[in-house]
This record gives sequence, structure tokens and C-alpha cells, in this order.
Amino acid sequence: QDFVMCCVGNDNDLRAVTIGPDGAFAGMKKGATFVDHTTASAEVARELDTAATKADFKFVDAPVSGGQAGAENGVLTVMCGGSEDAYAGAEPVITGAYARMCKLLGPAGAGQLTKMVNQICIAGLVQGLSEGIHFAKKSGLDVAAVIETISKGAAQSWQMENRYKTMNEGKYDFGFAVEWMRKDLSIALAEARRNGATLPATALVDQFYAEVEKMGGKRWDTSSLLARLQR
Repeated sequence: QDFVMCCVGNDNDLRAVTIGPDGAFAGMKKGATFVDHTTASAEVARELDTAATKADFKFVDAPVSGGQAGAENGVLTVMCGGSEDAYAGAEPVITGAYARMCKLLGPAGAGQLTKMVNQICIAGLVQGLSEGIHFAKKSGLDVAAVIETISKGAAQSWQMENRYKTMNEGKYDFGFAVEWMRKDLSIALAEARRNGATLPATALVDQFYAEVEKMGGKRWDTSSLLARLQR
């Protein structure tokens, strides 16, 4: 095959399906491109890029954002790392099939680092939205009317537009699962320990998600941060 796409769970899964026994890398033809959509560490992306280069084929780390709906509707955002040559071949395949935004952010690992930025930003946004809805309810306000108003101003976000209704109804089965978000945040927090970044809000929200898991919410979507405020 000229292109092989992969999306699994974590670093260990990724190693198993690429360089493990019967892994895909052994069957890659010279000059082909392996595109990995797993959200994993930048470290494993660099490791696999090195292995691919040695075997004379190309590798792109290309984690995605957009959730299940984004995948089903072909409108994912794809964040890529790798050589310009590897990316140039992969981009039309990705955008032609399942992405509305695809960009090369730098060398191997840059895609994974960008996905970490994505999840860091989402963590704070969802907590803020949860607290806002919680406060509005406690204040006796009409949540729908409040959101309809403030979503036209500086508080607007994708999360607000797409999740406030289900959050307000206490329904949390509409997207990316808490246990997956915790995996992603653990990757970001580990990278921050390596690069010296300070992520106090991200670390706090990760602990809030741990509380949601204890409430039985491992498979609830990430907007379920509101549930721990309404216990």
C-alpha cells in the first residue's frame, strides 16, 4: 500500500501494531507513507519516525480533534508532524477523506505536541463552561437564555455552542469519553514535566475528571465536569 493509516489507544498499542511482532512496519514498501492518528506521546512519534526512515518509508504523526461526529462527517482537524516530503504526500489523502483542516506543524512529534495544546485548552474551557452553567442555575436564571446571549460575545466557544444544551439536561453521552481525556491530559502533563511548562489549571481539571470517574463517569463525555458540581 502507498498509504497506511492507523489509530489505536496509546503508546504501547502503537508500538505493538507498528514495530511489534507482525507489526505493520515490516510490511511497508519503500517510499510509502505511514500516517498515525493515535493521540500518543511526542517521544513515540519520534521513535517511529526514526524506524521508518531507516526502513526507507515515510512517517507522519497526525493526531486528530473533532470527536466521533467529526470523524463520521469528515470534518476532523488533523495536526501533523514529520518531514515536508512525507506530509505533502499524505495531506491530499487526509483532506480528501475525513478532514476539513490539516496542517504540518513541524518535525516528527509536532503533531502530538499540538494535540496536547488542544487538550490543555479544552480542559480549561469545559471547566469554565461547567462553572458558568452551574452558577446560572444556582442564580435562578434561564440557562438557555443566558447562553443564547453570551454566546454572541467574548465567551463564545465550540464547547458552549455544541454542549451547553446536553450539559443543562444532565446528559453526557455526546462525544469524547472522560477516560480518553484523562489519557490525553496525562500525556500533556508528562511532557510539561519534561519541557518545564507550568500547567496548574490542566492538572486541576485532570483531578476533577478523576472525581467524575469515581462517580461512574469514565465513559461520559468531557462536558460531565458539570456533574461533579451538581452532586
